Amino acid sequence: MTTKRLLILIPTLVILFLFQSYLWVPTYEEQTKGNPDRLYEYITPSLGDATSLNPIISSNATSSQIESLVFEGLIDRDDELRFRGRVARSWEIFEEAYFYMNPEASLPEGGAADAQRVVHILSTARERPEGLTPEVRATLERIKEIVRMPPEARKAIRRLKSSDGSETVQEIRVDIQAPPRIKLVLSEVDQDLFKNLSNLLGEDYFRAFDPLPFVTAEPPVDREILTEWAAELLPSVEHNPAIIFHLRPDVRFHDGHILSADDVRFTYQAIMDPANLSPRVSDYEPVKTVDVIDPLTLRIVYQRLYSPALGTWGMGILPEHLLNRTALRKEAEALGRDPEKFTMRQSRFDRRPVGSGPFIFEDWESDQFISLKRFEGYWEGPPHYHRYVMRIIPDLLTQEMEFYSGTLDNYTVQPHQVERLERDPRFQCFSGTSFGYTYIGYNLRRPPFDDVRVRRALGMALNVGQIIEFVLYNQGERITGPFVIQTDYYDRHIPPLPYDPQGALRLLGEAGWQRNEKGWLEKDGKKLEFTLITNSGNDIRKAVLAIAQDAWKQIGIDVRTDVLEWSVFIQERVNKHDFDALVLGWVMGIEPDLYQIWHSSQTHPHQLNFVGFKNPEADDLIVKIRQEYDHEKQVAYCHQLHELIAQEQPYTFLYVGKWTAVLDKRILIKDLDQDGVMQYRKITPTKTGDYTFHFNKWIKVSDMPQLSTEE
Repeated sequence: MTTKRLLILIPTLVILFLFQSYLWVPTYEEQTKGNPDRLYEYITPSLGDATSLNPIISSNATSSQIESLVFEGLIDRDDELRFRGRVARSWEIFEEAYFYMNPEASLPEGGAADAQRVVHILSTARERPEGLTPEVRATLERIKEIVRMPPEARKAIRRLKSSDGSETVQEIRVDIQAPPRIKLVLSEVDQDLFKNLSNLLGEDYFRAFDPLPFVTAEPPVDREILTEWAAELLPSVEHNPAIIFHLRPDVRFHDGHILSADDVRFTYQAIMDPANLSPRVSDYEPVKTVDVIDPLTLRIVYQRLYSPALGTWGMGILPEHLLNRTALRKEAEALGRDPEKFTMRQSRFDRRPVGSGPFIFEDWESDQFISLKRFEGYWEGPPHYHRYVMRIIPDLLTQEMEFYSGTLDNYTVQPHQVERLERDPRFQCFSGTSFGYTYIGYNLRRPPFDDVRVRRALGMALNVGQIIEFVLYNQGERITGPFVIQTDYYDRHIPPLPYDPQGALRLLGEAGWQRNEKGWLEKDGKKLEFTLITNSGNDIRKAVLAIAQDAWKQIGIDVRTDVLEWSVFIQERVNKHDFDALVLGWVMGIEPDLYQIWHSSQTHPHQLNFVGFKNPEADDLIVKIRQEYDHEKQVAYCHQLHELIAQEQPYTFLYVGKWTAVLDKRILIKDLDQDGVMQYRKITPTKTGDYTFHFNKWIKVSDMPQLSTEE
């Protein structure tokens, strides 16, 4: 037997052995015969393991999937994408706005702008709005209360670096003698409040307020610095959107403790604590105060306009009694650790979480499985499934074969399998366009990726159309920017980078890269080379890795590739910014707030702008998007940001994939109809394609029952 034939035979024997081993796995029917509890156990596969099970710390899809079952937020969205209460049974959104009296201003009707006259003008306009524009009338209708506030004296501390270039920092005491101001309580947020009130008080009333006369510094500082501080400490106008949440009285953590408003406040404080390195900080940085009114009532006030505010309170609530400083200190001492340096990231809670969701954490064997059991005391009633098991199976072929045998209850179909499995009568199929995208990200801190010409050239050398056709079997769509393609925030008029290897070489030539005698691109005697990495367990990303490597070598770039186990990939390379370029993807929400991923303040370790993208114009647009309540204006800002990022190419945007998931047809929704009669019905996805929305009501039956005709 030749060596070549032997090499062919060995893989063949391995495949036969593996296939035979799959046949030894008991079928679903065989499992349930000896173990009827299998009907009440849901087993799902994951390519990679979780990295943390604390929702304020983790930032990957596997962790989030488990956390969504263990923890509960104040709210979420229903199957029609409307906000609905979870831990919160109801809420009110309103606004408190403020503006300082401007002693230098003259009112349109003449005379000084003292507080009494300003209140009189506003009150009269509310009572007699005839002749005012519809916009001004609408603003006045929202004003429920006008309050005159007296002058206020307070102090602030500012720190100033020494002007001699040393690292010395001087503390400056700033004395503030604030003038009177007006507080307005509005029934809802009105971002055009001060614009509309200018029609009553004068166009320059708010703009002309000068805070500098009301502040002094000791020791004295330059006028320019003091002017900047004064504007920060005494803003002429202030928008303070507010939310009052009313909590359910019957929500308990898995250890029996009642979940109260104190736990919600604690969760917010834990996110904002720098020691915890939470990637969620940017979502809550706009919060001004979180006040507990009583055990079931919470008042949250924002320091400025923030349109995504309500949606951020879907964050899982942490139990204060298990994670406060007293509890962490006690745990640190038991472990022989320094209590002063011990944080949530070192706590056993990270691997043994306690939440208030429908499932209780049971066990976690790294790279093997995570198991949960149903919470009998769940406020909405316990799930039908008694256990939930996530098995870590990094090989897609293994996942597929175990699904066929019944040891897994669902399977995410690979692109080349879609046509076949959609026709299989044993399964129910769900498909849609992903909320997210796949990309190649470049570490902009490292050359040559700090040059936009190089980044554009790398994108132009890739034939993304062929990736979609031959790797995804056309189960995907080309994208050009960072917004969800199904929304109007995504600008479909922006063209993708052309596939143009020669154009890529011209750009690289402009950047100083020329071919040497061996055909490699070289600049200042240094070859253009780098390493492209991705995570294991994802065959599509591996294929993109290989295709990109080959395409870039064709134009003279020496590219090495590496595939890393998921936790190492995230914790050691991504979180620590230890990479040149990577293939990765984002799972997105429907909100257009991209602060965490693209704002320049989010480029530190463990934050999500790990490519290090920094652009002042982009920062400005990102802030405008999250402060804009008018949908059309928000869309316009999103399109500007989309265009800017497409020009800068910090990512080579590749595609948004289409997904197909299959379940056994015997998995159904078991529920009560409007008359209280038990019924079974088919699983139906939400508007976003989420077919697991009613998971707590799922059950697998041994024999198909009569289904309800209601869809």
